[in-house]
Amino acid sequence: MQPQWVPTEADIAQARITDFATFVEARTGVAAPDYRTLWQWSVDDLAGFWRAVWDYFELGEVAGEVISSMEMPGAQWFPGTRLNYVDQVIRQFRTDRPAILAIAEDAPIREVSWAELIDDTAALARTLRALGVRPGDRVAGYLPNIPEAVVAFLATASIGAVWSACGQDYSPKAALDRLGQLEPTVLITADGYRFGGKAHDKRADIAALQAGFAGLSGTIVVSQLGLEVADATLWRDAIATDEAAPAVITTEPVDFDHPLWIVFSSGTTGLPKGIVHGHGGVLLEHLKAVALQSDIGADDTFFWYTSPSWMMWNFQIAGLLVGATIVCYDGSPTYPAPDALWRIAAETKTTVLGTSPGYVLACIKAGAVPRAEHDLSALRTVGITGASLPTSSAVWLGANTGEHVQVNSISGGTDVVSAFIGGAPTVPAWPGELSTRFLGAALDAFDAAGQPVRDEVGELVITKPMPSMPVRFWNDPDGKRYHDAYFDMYAGIWRHGDWITITERDTVVVHGRSDSTLNRHGIRMGSADIYQSVERLPEIAEALVIGAEQPDGGYWMPLFIVLAPGAELTDDLKTRINTTIRTEVSPRHVPDEILVAPGIPHTRTGKKLEVPIKKLFQGADPARVVERSAVDNPDLLDWYATIRPATAP
Repeated sequence: MQPQWVPTEADIAQARITDFATFVEARTGVAAPDYRTLWQWSVDDLAGFWRAVWDYFELGEVAGEVISSMEMPGAQWFPGTRLNYVDQVIRQFRTDRPAILAIAEDAPIREVSWAELIDDTAALARTLRALGVRPGDRVAGYLPNIPEAVVAFLATASIGAVWSACGQDYSPKAALDRLGQLEPTVLITADGYRFGGKAHDKRADIAALQAGFAGLSGTIVVSQLGLEVADATLWRDAIATDEAAPAVITTEPVDFDHPLWIVFSSGTTGLPKGIVHGHGGVLLEHLKAVALQSDIGADDTFFWYTSPSWMMWNFQIAGLLVGATIVCYDGSPTYPAPDALWRIAAETKTTVLGTSPGYVLACIKAGAVPRAEHDLSALRTVGITGASLPTSSAVWLGANTGEHVQVNSISGGTDVVSAFIGGAPTVPAWPGELSTRFLGAALDAFDAAGQPVRDEVGELVITKPMPSMPVRFWNDPDGKRYHDAYFDMYAGIWRHGDWITITERDTVVVHGRSDSTLNRHGIRMGSADIYQSVERLPEIAEALVIGAEQPDGGYWMPLFIVLAPGAELTDDLKTRINTTIRTEVSPRHVPDEILVAPGIPHTRTGKKLEVPIKKLFQGADPARVVERSAVDNPDLLDWYATIRPATAP
C-alpha cells in the first residue's frame, strides 16, 4: 500500500511545525530532522517540550517549574503561573479578516469582525458581573452553533467563571442531567434553532431549565426565531454599550489549572460525568494541536461541523488562538442537499474542513463529487473524527476533494478535549490509518499484561501526563470516579478504552472501543473493521455488531443492519455481506445472524451504543442499562430490548 498524500518539500519548509523544530534546536541544541525524532524528544522531555511550546507562542512569564510531579493522576503543571485563555484570543486582533463567519440554513453569510467579537465579549462580561457572576461560578449555555455561543464562552472565561454548554437538540431532561449538576448562576440560550428546513421553538424547554436550575440569577436569550422568552434579558441588551462608558475587555488572571470549562461524557449509564479542564492545559494543548499538528494559522478559515454539545466545538474555537477565521454553522449537514458542507466550504473558502466518517459515506452513496460541483480550490485539509475512517472513504476523499488535499483522520476524546493521534503537515497520510502520534502524547499500545505491542492489537494507553488531562471530575471530591475511569487497569497509566495497532511505520489503526470488544474463540476483534466493510454496500445505511457472552458459556454475535430505502434483506444480500466480511476482514468476523433493525441508537455525539445493547442481550434491565435522555432515538432501545439470542448457536 502506498500513502495517498505525501508532503512536498515546500509543504515541509513552510509548515509551522518545521519552524517550531528550528526554534527547539536553537534553544536546546536538540536536532529533529524528522517528525518521529521530534515526537520522541517531546515525550522523553515533557518539561522541555511544553516549555518550548509556551515560549514559542510567547505566552508570558512562567513562575517556576513546568511540572512538579509526573504522577498520574495528580500531575501538577506550571504551578504558580497565572494566565487567562482569553488573553491569547485578544492578542490576535486584526482588521483584515473576520474572526467568525456565521452560516445558517435560511440566511446569508454573516461576518463577525475581531473588533465586534472583542467588544461584545467585553460588554457581555460586564453584564455577567452585574448578574453576580464571579470567578469559579458556572455559566450554562443552551445554544445552537452560533457566534453568540463563542462570545458567551469568551466572556465567561475572561472573568474566571466556568463555561459549560449543550446544543438545543438536547431535551430539557438531558440538558438538566448535565448542566443542572453545576448549579449555574446564569443561563445563556436562544429562543430556538432551525435544522433541516424546520424551526424548533425552545421556549418551553428554556422554562424547564429555568425552573430546574437552583440559584439562577438571570437568563440571557439570543433571538433566532423572533420569539418572546419570559423572564429573560435579550442578547442585544446584554451586549449594549454606552458611548459615554464603553465596555473595555479585561481578563482575570487565574491559576494554570483554574477551571475553564466543563464538558460531559455521553451519560449512557447514569448521570454524565462532568470533565473539568483548566485554562493553561487547554491553551497549550490546543495551540499545539491547531498550529503545529494541523498547521492552522492567521491565513486560514477553519470549519468543523459540530455543535456546543461536542468537544469539537471547543476545539474549533482554538482557531481564534492563532488568528484564524472560524465558521459557525447552525443547520443540517445534508440540507438542502447531501453536499451541504462542501457548498459551505466553497462559499467560505475554507482551508481546513472537519466532518465525520458517516457524512463522508453519505456523500459517497449520494454520488456526490465535491471537487466537480464546488470550488474547493482553497481547501488544504479534510479532518475526520468521531469514528474510524474506512480505507475506501479515505481514498474517495483524496480523489474527490482536490489534487493535494490532506486527509487528516484524528482520534482523541472529550477526556482531553483534543486528539492523541492524527496528522501532521510533514508526515504522509495512509488510507485507513492515522498518520502519527501527536507531539507530547506518550501514546502506546499495551497487551493485557501491560507490555507494549507493535503490529498487533492492544489497548490505547498514555504513559505520561498531558496538560489537558482533566483537572478533576465535577462532584468527585476524593477523585475515585476519575481514577476508575482511566487508571483501573494499569497502575499510573491512562487507559483510554480504544483498541489500536501501532504499525512499524508508526501509523496507528483504530479498531473501536475495547469495552465493546468482540471476543470470539479467544480472538479479540474490533467492531470498526466490520462497519468499514459492510456500510460500503449500497443496500446498507448503517450497521451495528454485538458480541455477547451467554450464561451457558456460548457467544452470540449478531449483525444488525439498517437497510437503504427500497432495499430488502434477501439471501443474496446476506451472502454478499458475509462474503465481504470474510474477504475484507476475516472469517472470524462473520456474524452468527444478520437482522434488520429499524435504526441504530447513538449517543448524542454520534457514538453507536454497543455496550448498552450488549448488556440488554445479556439480560440486563432496560431501565438500568442506559439513560434514555442520552440517546439520540431512545425509542429504538425498546426494539432492541425485545431481541434475545434464541437462535444463537
